[in-house]
Parts: sequence; structure tokens; C-alpha cells
Amino acid sequence: MIRINLDYLKEQPQFDTYQERIKKIHQGMNDLSLPGNDFLGWATLPLNLDHNEIEQIKKTAQEIRSRVDILVVVGIGGSYLGARAVIEALNGLRPLAKKPEIIFLGQTFSSTYTAQVLSYLQGKKFAINVISKSGTTTETSIAFRLVRNLLISQVGKDAARNLIVATTDKNKGVLRNLSLKEGYQMFVLPENIGGRYSVFTPVGLLPIAVAGINIDDLLAGALNGYQRYNNADLESAANRYAITRNALYQANKKVELFVTYEPQLHELQEWFKQLFGESEGKEHQGIFPTAATFSTDLHSLGQFIQEGSPLLFETILNIKQPVLNLSIPHDDDNLDELNYLAGKTLNEVNEKAMMGTLEAHSHTGRVNNIILEIPDLTTKTLGELLYFFMYACAVSSYLLEVNPFDQPGVEVYKKNMFKLLGKK
Repeated sequence: MIRINLDYLKEQPQFDTYQERIKKIHQGMNDLSLPGNDFLGWATLPLNLDHNEIEQIKKTAQEIRSRVDILVVVGIGGSYLGARAVIEALNGLRPLAKKPEIIFLGQTFSSTYTAQVLSYLQGKKFAINVISKSGTTTETSIAFRLVRNLLISQVGKDAARNLIVATTDKNKGVLRNLSLKEGYQMFVLPENIGGRYSVFTPVGLLPIAVAGINIDDLLAGALNGYQRYNNADLESAANRYAITRNALYQANKKVELFVTYEPQLHELQEWFKQLFGESEGKEHQGIFPTAATFSTDLHSLGQFIQEGSPLLFETILNIKQPVLNLSIPHDDDNLDELNYLAGKTLNEVNEKAMMGTLEAHSHTGRVNNIILEIPDLTTKTLGELLYFFMYACAVSSYLLEVNPFDQPGVEVYKKNMFKLLGKK
């Protein structure tokens, strides 16, 4: 269970004053009467899983694992961030003997990065999972054309056909039409779930399963999240988090710094930034989401947080039980003067760094801190955490009276880019 610790706020929110608004939001999410109601399918998804589809995902994942050394996931935004967040959080940044390797492509126009990936794939056995609801996302489409051509050149068109899986719309779109023509296996992104809320659909589940992670446990965690947080209870950690964010926003704290002390959670931070940034940032409103990994970033951002412009608050993800731990040995010579730490674990040092930083930022720097306490970094717990954030994000957006599920501003750069490139 996720617990929220608000002891490091300068002033506690008046939770009771939010009761009627929270009730109205919860009711509206359940009876589909709020703006964006056609994209609320994620909220009850843990209750309404298509178990035949889940079994097909596991079967396909096992086939991919048995045939190739690399899976190339081609997608951008919500089409890859959720899967990457889960895979890196659970498998770590230096996984040992993890096959197949998961490589992400189609999230950038960088010619250098794309060329490096294609060069790395030369002569290797790989499969492709291309993910796009429309099939017209330019970054994804270009990357898919390039990596598909490489695969065909290495194994032939017939063999390549059996090494490409598309995750796309059920009824329409360029990628769907291409997949039908070429005979690619397809999974469906449900029409009532948007990309940044899609980690529990085939968008996230297939790459996660190929990475060797138990998706049944991930979905069981999501169900725990639904049961614990999808309610109007002011004691719910998700509602308290959403209310606290709103209260800080009203107090002119317009930046949220999402902090972890575990580098393998970096991609979870990236997922968090898209989730909240695209959901809240509308009508000249919203909290700007950014992230830092401590203690690393204390040596770059720590000074600003401590004594810079008072525009931010911190949300700290505190993992109580580390995945792995190390003890610090005794050294007879003690030339590095570290024997005062001998016998302690590295996690103890990390914990004390967190407490020391909290004391400095909260009491001396007078920065508001929200602490989300997570018992461990297991698959079930992570599934619950992802649901927690999605629900809290929706509530936060509705408290601002914006639609959490559209992103009209994103389309402007695309139109400008297409015009400059000469697209009719």
C-alpha cells in the first residue's frame, strides 16, 4: 500500500473543503459525465480485463523470447514510456543475462541515435513491436520504415512478416491498413484509453512481457490500485496527493520536482512528466512537472532548491526496501577515512542522505515536500503505483477544471513541421 506523508509541508491543506468537489469528480468519472469521458476506460480496466487477450500477449511474448535476441519497440510518448518505465524499474539498468534485450526507437528524429541503433542491429536476430494508434505519428513512422527495411534485408519479407507485431487502432488508421496488407500480428489499443494511460493495455504489456516480467502480477497490482484509490474518500492517498498538489498550486507553487533516490526509476520520472504535463497543462493552467534523481542531482540542482526562487515543491518517492543491498567493509588502513561507515549498508547511507536532504530543504530552505512511501519495488507494487498516479492525475486535472485526456497544444508543432517539410 502507498502511504502519503505530509509532515514536511509548511501548511496543511484544508482537506474538508475539497470533499464535495472530490465526490463530484469521482461520481463524474464513474458515470462518464465529465469532459473527456470517452477516454476513461483505464479507470476500470483492472476490473474489465480481456483474459483471452492477456493470454495471447503472454503467448506472443514467449514466442518472441524464444526466437530473437532483441525486441525493438517503435513508438513515442505513451506508446513507449510506460513500458520502458516498468522494464527499467524492475529489471534494473544493468540486467544480467536478460534476453531479449529491449531497444526503443521512434521516439526521436535524431539521425545519429537512429543510425546508431540500426548499426547495432546489423546481423542480429531481432523482432519489432510498432505502436501507434493512428500510424501517422511521424517519428514512429519514419523509424518503423527504416527498421522494417533492415529486418527484411536480413531475413527476407516472408520471415520478417512473422517478426513484426503492430499495436494500433481496432478499426482504422494507416498502421492498421499496413498490418492487414502485410499480414502482421496485431494487438488493439482500446478506443477509450489514451496513450499516456495505456500501460495496462497491449501497448505496455507486450514489451513488458517480452522483458520477462510477470504481467499477471502487474495487473494484480493495478487491481489493488483500483480498489484502494478509485473512491471519494479524503483519506485515500491518491485523493490526498491530488488535493495537496492543488493547494500548493493555489499557493503559487507552480513546479513539482519528482524526486527518487533510485536511478532505475528515471524512466518512471519521464512517464510521470508526460502523464501530468499533457493532462494538466491547458488553458494556461497546471503544475510544471520535472524530475531529479538524488543524491546525484543534489550536486547540480541542490543549491537552487535550497536557496533559489521559491517556485517549486518536491514529491519524493521513498522505496522502503531496496531490491539489492551492499555492506560497506572495514579497511585496516582507513586511508579513505570511511571506517565510521563500516558495517552499515549502502541503503542506510541512502536513507540518511534522504533524511538530511529533507531536513535541509524543508526546514532550512522552507521547501514543501510530499513523501510517497512505497514498501518495495516489486511488480505488484509498481502496478499499484502506476494506477495511483493515473487516478491522482485525473483528479488533479479535474480540480483545475481541464480535460485530462486531450492535448490540443501538441498538434501545433506538428502542423508547422508538416508545412515546413512540404506535406500537402
